[in-house]
Amino acid sequence: MTKLENPVLMATIGGAQGIRGEVRAKAYTADPTALGDYGHLHSMDGRTFEILEVREMKNVVVVRFRGINDRNAAEALNGLELYIERDNLPDDELEEDEFFYADLEGLEALDDKGVSYGNITGVFDFGAGDLLELKGPGKRPVLIPFSEASVLEIDLEGGTILIDPLAAGLIDDPQEISKLASGKPKKKK
Repeated sequence: MTKLENPVLMATIGGAQGIRGEVRAKAYTADPTALGDYGHLHSMDGRTFEILEVREMKNVVVVRFRGINDRNAAEALNGLELYIERDNLPDDELEEDEFFYADLEGLEALDDKGVSYGNITGVFDFGAGDLLELKGPGKRPVLIPFSEASVLEIDLEGGTILIDPLAAGLIDDPQEISKLASGKPKKKK
């Protein structure tokens, strides 16, 4: 049983494909067929999966794992999320301004006046563009667009992102920023 220190979601298994133990999977890699390039995959319950073969099929990949040899075993994996350790991702292949989405989690979202809007707790793509989930103490999570208009700067070393709260939809009126920065409560209209 393997317990990952810093897991990164790589794929979610769908249904069985055929009768020889293959499964369809949604890969969260830039190149879906590169799913096996990062070493063994792990489930959160501690199981380890070695990929023997990967091929692309429409919008998913078909994967054959060592030890999964029939349709029943493949069907038992339906819905299973597979992870790797963050250290297995190839940092040396990144350009200077590139990063992995997993590296954004935990960063604090600040505006240009230093007002905190919470920390990034997730990065999502529901089909219309990437979204960042922000969660502050005592606040409900909010989603903001991960766009150049909303996210102005990313400082991985400093542990922050610079956001435009108006473009991100966190405030409706630019005057709200100065009220938040001064700590004064908003007036009710």
